[in-house]
Amino acid sequence: MKTSAVIQVFGIPTDHQFTSQDDLVAMFLDSLSSTNTVRNGDIIVITSKVVAKCEGRVVTEANDRESAIRSQAKRVVATKVHDRGVTTIVETHSGLILAAAGVDASNTEPGTIVLLPVDSDHSARGIREQIEERAGVSVGVIITDTLGRAWRLGVTDHAIGAAGITVLDDLTGKPDAFGRALEMTIVAVADEIAAASELVRPKDSLTPFAIVRGLGHLVTQEHGPGARSIIRPTEEDLFALGTAEAIALGKERAITDRRTIRSFTHVVVPDGAIQTAIEAAVTAPAPHHTTPWRFLVLHFNDPQHQQKRIALLDAMALTWQRDLEAEGKSQDEVSKRLARGDILRTAPCVVFAFMDLASGAHTYPEAGGRNNSERDMFLVAGGAAVENFLISISSQGYGSAWISSTLFCAETVRNHLGLHSSLLPLGAVAIGVPESIPSQRPPKSAAGFLLD
Repeated sequence: MKTSAVIQVFGIPTDHQFTSQDDLVAMFLDSLSSTNTVRNGDIIVITSKVVAKCEGRVVTEANDRESAIRSQAKRVVATKVHDRGVTTIVETHSGLILAAAGVDASNTEPGTIVLLPVDSDHSARGIREQIEERAGVSVGVIITDTLGRAWRLGVTDHAIGAAGITVLDDLTGKPDAFGRALEMTIVAVADEIAAASELVRPKDSLTPFAIVRGLGHLVTQEHGPGARSIIRPTEEDLFALGTAEAIALGKERAITDRRTIRSFTHVVVPDGAIQTAIEAAVTAPAPHHTTPWRFLVLHFNDPQHQQKRIALLDAMALTWQRDLEAEGKSQDEVSKRLARGDILRTAPCVVFAFMDLASGAHTYPEAGGRNNSERDMFLVAGGAAVENFLISISSQGYGSAWISSTLFCAETVRNHLGLHSSLLPLGAVAIGVPESIPSQRPPKSAAGFLLD
């Protein structure tokens, strides 16, 4: 970027109250003094409030300010409740993200509110063309509005419309003062100029215009892309939602975003992720105020864990093979069935879930009956815990697949691991980093699952 030894910023005051009947450019030129005329290379900065007034964007506040905000909002980004009410941060139809969609009741007649210009870049181009035609000079034009800033207190003016000016100066790849290449350095010069102009356009004065002089190298022959090009694309925005809205969306999507993943990379699953998932699992409802859940965690990258895992899966496979052969299944069918459990042998981590009836299940004198119901009740609670576990794993960015095989050889599992007969296997969960992004899940309607 070229530099200027001196930059001058002049506030241009006027006590005129702008309306839709006014010629904005004429009012600006009439406000200039004989010693402070507009020159080639000047940048004219104008508050959006007077632009909007001249464009007839004033409405009666009695028509409901909240309705006006909603009409200008494309989406709600964030809301904040405070002592004075609720502040709503929205994205406008023009892409700006700001409080109350820019709807403002300050510096306007009592009982009225002012909306932002419909298209501030278009407004800036029109103003520029008229100034150049009437004053015979080449200038840039910036229209500003006051915005808050993430992580910073206070507000400052930003460019919401621009014409005839370089709005972003991309220094990426250029050498710094020490000869090192700059990385991802894009200077928002239009916003810097807007903020500087506010120093001579205080909020409590009638100074809607400013002239910034000494930056003629930023003034362009063409109108340029305008201030809209400063807005970060939504898909690149790491903070596209406010905290409360992001939490609400996460809650809403946590269940439906969970998918069964059967192919993993070799990336190790950290213990912390498993512990977090177990802590989520044990928040499930349980009978009689008990905590009946138990988990066995076996990692692929731990030789002892892997040896224990393979030995258990081998014992389970023998039981399953015996059962399938007893059913008269062919060897080919048996092999195919057994191969379905290979994911438990190769997944970076496998968690075996159990329900311990000894932790508080009631027993009754009759055989079956209520005892069976008691067992079923604990199994339902176990299923809830497994689902919590799966959702937590998914929310942490890992894939998982619940495999039911331990339910079909419970005695083998207990005997091999030396577990008490009160422990009921609830299947196994294979966990890892997904090898690919799963396809979108088709939506399902509740109507298809309701009983008449």
